[in-house]
Amino acid sequence: MTSTPEQYERVMKNCKALFSSKMEDYGSAWRILRLPSLTDQIFIKAQRIRGLQTNTTQKVAEGEVSEFIGIINYSLMALIQIELGVSETPDLNTEDALSHFEKQAAVVFELMMAKNHDYGEAWRDMRVSSLTDLILQKLMRVKQIEGNDGKTIVSEGIDANYQDIVNYAIFALIHLKTFEE
Repeated sequence: MTSTPEQYERVMKNCKALFSSKMEDYGSAWRILRLPSLTDQIFIKAQRIRGLQTNTTQKVAEGEVSEFIGIINYSLMALIQIELGVSETPDLNTEDALSHFEKQAAVVFELMMAKNHDYGEAWRDMRVSSLTDLILQKLMRVKQIEGNDGKTIVSEGIDANYQDIVNYAIFALIHLKTFEE
């Protein structure tokens, strides 16, 4: 079996490639999105995945894989927005955007490695549907924190929830045997 870091890197490489291609197509138009708008985008994708997992029919040809990739990329965009603040205009070129993407991805990877060590790769015994539910739960938490003007009393902040969402989505893609070589 390929190691978690190798599988993780394969998934992230594909997510980054799509992010880069979309930067070429659209530029950094996403920089104008406020955090609640990004949260809602991620929520829509997670809800669609849950629907795909529970419905017997599907009317749009895109499946879970593209939606999980979207969750990862939008979550990384949100982490970039937290770092840089929201812009009134698309202000990043592709090179700068990719640099910020890689920086946030590295932070998320280190978090995954630390938690994976402590939890003993428990995610490998989880179902993709459970990972989807955990993503939705994290999004509900983010929405609550956003409703509290970003303040928490004892809980982790919005950034930690986005980081966990990225890792859960990557784990789901690994389970789905995406990007295997």
